[in-house]
Amino acid sequence: MSHNSLAAALPEDIDRGVAGATSVLVQRANEIRMQKVNWPSYLQSQMISQEDYEVIMAVELPGQNRAGLLHNQRLQVARTFMNLLGHISKDQTIQYILILVDDILSEDKGRVEIFKEYARKHKESMWSPFLNLLTRPDTFIINMTARIIAKLACWSREPMDGSDLTFYLTWLKDQLRTPSNEYMQSVGRCLQMMLRVEEYRTVFYQLDGVVTIVQVLSTGKLNFQIQYQLTFCLWVMTFNNAIAEKMNKYSVIPTLADILSESVKEKVTRIVLAVFRNLIEKPEEPPIARENCIQMVQCKVLKQLEILAQRKFEDEDITSDIEFLNEKLQTSIQDLSSFEEYCSEVKSGRMEWSPVHKSEKFWRENSGRLNEKNFELLKILINLLETSKDTLVLSVACHDIGEYTRHYHRGKRVLEQLGGKQWVMQHLTHQDPSVRCEALLAVQKLMVHNWEYLGKQLEKDTQTTRN
Repeated sequence: MSHNSLAAALPEDIDRGVAGATSVLVQRANEIRMQKVNWPSYLQSQMISQEDYEVIMAVELPGQNRAGLLHNQRLQVARTFMNLLGHISKDQTIQYILILVDDILSEDKGRVEIFKEYARKHKESMWSPFLNLLTRPDTFIINMTARIIAKLACWSREPMDGSDLTFYLTWLKDQLRTPSNEYMQSVGRCLQMMLRVEEYRTVFYQLDGVVTIVQVLSTGKLNFQIQYQLTFCLWVMTFNNAIAEKMNKYSVIPTLADILSESVKEKVTRIVLAVFRNLIEKPEEPPIARENCIQMVQCKVLKQLEILAQRKFEDEDITSDIEFLNEKLQTSIQDLSSFEEYCSEVKSGRMEWSPVHKSEKFWRENSGRLNEKNFELLKILINLLETSKDTLVLSVACHDIGEYTRHYHRGKRVLEQLGGKQWVMQHLTHQDPSVRCEALLAVQKLMVHNWEYLGKQLEKDTQTTRN
């Protein structure tokens, strides 16, 4: 299956197939569907009108009668649903009504226009009644509503926009962040649907959607189905060239490289490789594609490709992507200067004792370049000292900061201004002996630099006095 058809192949009905059968939302819906609502008691207590009673009783029964009613009395059906959702407060009944709405839309996606027509005729918002339900406390109600909104937004001839779209996408984003959300799979499905629409991708990106997805994926606590769904969301986002060009700012590559190294499911492997391929093919600026290649090399993707190449895959796309990525990454290594290699390593945060760190020539020629872009690389090194728990990363970062101050004449002063000196000093008491050793060497270089500087000043002063 080609990549472009992969997006099209996602089921239009967002919980169909094997994944749907395991969805908590679908399982709960099947249980609720069996518990019929006592509509006669609602009629007798005058909580619903005779007209709404007759419509809901007819709509409940699937088949020719329902299809006829939805065709011939479509506006009346829409009015009944809006009346019931607006006036009934009992959670169990609202759950049941929402399942009916969802069933009706799933049978024929053209039926989304019924609600659009009704809203237009009554000069009302089609979205408000549903968006209001997203604020209810019942988790089934809000997730079934979200599923209906996704269908209305993706199947309607007029797209969702403005504050309604922002509210809905923000709600989905917040649900991804909800700890232990049992409906995470349903939220993922809604996002998979929404992000296949170009207008929705742009808004989701502007709402920091990529940041959220990457943060959730990097927790490492997701089952493979949700890993697949969220990676799929990143993949469809990369079809927007402008977004694809900015993806490397958000740790997308390191996060997906970790998933690739642990993945045992072919569908997860396939979608991660598809994202990597797009991050090379989609950016219009060659330097960005090149930087993405370098970052993949830094994140050990080549090693993973080597392992994957030994396996047999049913999906030809995987084999083709492995070959494509292998070729591109090998080429990028050959073109790499030692400073570019160093930049990539520092930015990836995955530092190790690669040859550049120990090279006297490298530091002599490049120490001053750590000041470029407002001390970008130096700030990253200091941040690693502050935040990393990896003893190898801490050791290498201490070493590099020491080499920077040794070779760059104003290094000590810059380091103090950026708050780096205190972090080096702090690691003098680190529990790991290699970190302590590198921190001590770095402090010695700081002090030697200081003495060398004082010595030169003394020489100057002596000469001035003699003259």
